[in-house]
Amino acid sequence: MKKAYLFFAEGFEEVEALTVVDLLRRGKVDCVTVSITGDYDVTGSHGIVIRADRLFEEGDLSDADMIILPGGMPGTNYLKAHAGLDKLIHSYVDAGKYLAAVCAAPTVFGEKGLLKGKNATCYPGMEAGLVGATPKKDSVVHDGQFITSRGMGTCIDFGLKLLELLEGKEISDNIGKAVVYL
Repeated sequence: MKKAYLFFAEGFEEVEALTVVDLLRRGKVDCVTVSITGDYDVTGSHGIVIRADRLFEEGDLSDADMIILPGGMPGTNYLKAHAGLDKLIHSYVDAGKYLAAVCAAPTVFGEKGLLKGKNATCYPGMEAGLVGATPKKDSVVHDGQFITSRGMGTCIDFGLKLLELLEGKEISDNIGKAVVYL
């Protein structure tokens, strides 16, 4: 079974996170939510409290096929500032594993210099944070091990693309049809 970790920080965008978790779990990906706050209950950018599956500090997070960063403010800034997550991101880059982010969160990768020479997208107006990348306006951009998306309105496309990469196009298409999207 494929595995992905999706990270919660105070002020994350709830719909971006949960749409992706839902689609991946429907496709039988073990998508585990991880709080970087030290608390299981994390408040999103719109005041919705979501309970994470585990805390960042609870052990090794190197065993997944993908890490996923939802956007939202100030959540994205907390993701950027978390030293443990920074180390984990770099370990996934070095291992050639997938790194995915939506909305403001692709700037986490960009500001770490990881998108140089890549195509990427993000929330409109935040393109300066895609340091070294060629900004695109597509709903979802997949370039090598990086998958980026624009915002809440593109999250079904984003989630289905992540599912396609992890489990194949047929499963992704079947889930898209099952949720009456395709």
